[in-house]
Amino acid sequence: MTGSLENLTDLPDVGPRSGVSGDLLSHVLAQIRLTGDHVRSRDIAASESLDLEAGAAHVLVLAEGALHIEDAGESPVVIERGDLLLLPHGLGGARLIAPRARASVIVCRFWFDPHSLRGMIAALPERIHIRHAEGAGWLDGIVPFLMVEVTDDEPGAALMISRIIDVIVIRTLRTWVQRGHTTGWLGGLSDARIARALKVVHERPLQRWSLDALSDAAGMSRSSFCERFAALVGRSPLRYQNEWRLNLARAMLATGEARVGEIALRVGYESESAFSRAYKALFGYPPRNETPAPGEERPHA
Repeated sequence: MTGSLENLTDLPDVGPRSGVSGDLLSHVLAQIRLTGDHVRSRDIAASESLDLEAGAAHVLVLAEGALHIEDAGESPVVIERGDLLLLPHGLGGARLIAPRARASVIVCRFWFDPHSLRGMIAALPERIHIRHAEGAGWLDGIVPFLMVEVTDDEPGAALMISRIIDVIVIRTLRTWVQRGHTTGWLGGLSDARIARALKVVHERPLQRWSLDALSDAAGMSRSSFCERFAALVGRSPLRYQNEWRLNLARAMLATGEARVGEIALRVGYESESAFSRAYKALFGYPPRNETPAPGEERPHA
């Protein structure tokens, strides 16, 4: 991987039918990193609830029976055999209960990298429910792999588990967008006008996009564009643009192919100090190279 923004922002070749949303989903998801460490099969007796670890995200695939999601003040949501449930923030105050008979569920536990577009992760819905009929084409294929990993203790099993969960989360979000169930920033990918504005930001991150230019790209008035963008994406257009640049800068820093000041200029900052302040505000620590730039050596501790 090289340090140039052009290489970092090449869109994947996903075919002519994918449209702008498909390209952008790949782009955004490439910046949302996660680590999965756990795949287990759990049996839940009738009238009992499923306990999940607080602070972790989970993917559940119901192998047998039925589950109800019970949340205060809401009608129960029924999870049926073959359905998938993505819980990006855990269960929160809800409960998962086997209402009438024993249920069997495959539980995948994972964590999002807290520095990977944190606002995007926070804006994900509390739960994403993919019914078997909506995801049968890929759910029926992935479940056998999950069942093998439940009992597999061969070398490489931990990495395999993490990769499988990564694929499931990406596929779940893609299905969610395609089915038009989107909320939060995912809605921006399914709205053709907002997606056009997102596309130009992602393809040309060095350009100083004004609100007028972005609203023109979307084909909307400035006020309508700003309101719609904020409602769907969860932040203002200019804030999103800045966070995208800083995430690109973070990826460039990881390669060690350029100094902090050079990267600051590459992503559009006029000074290293301004870049460092913005970077620390987003990620919680100042920018630093992960590996030495060419001709440099790390100072010894």
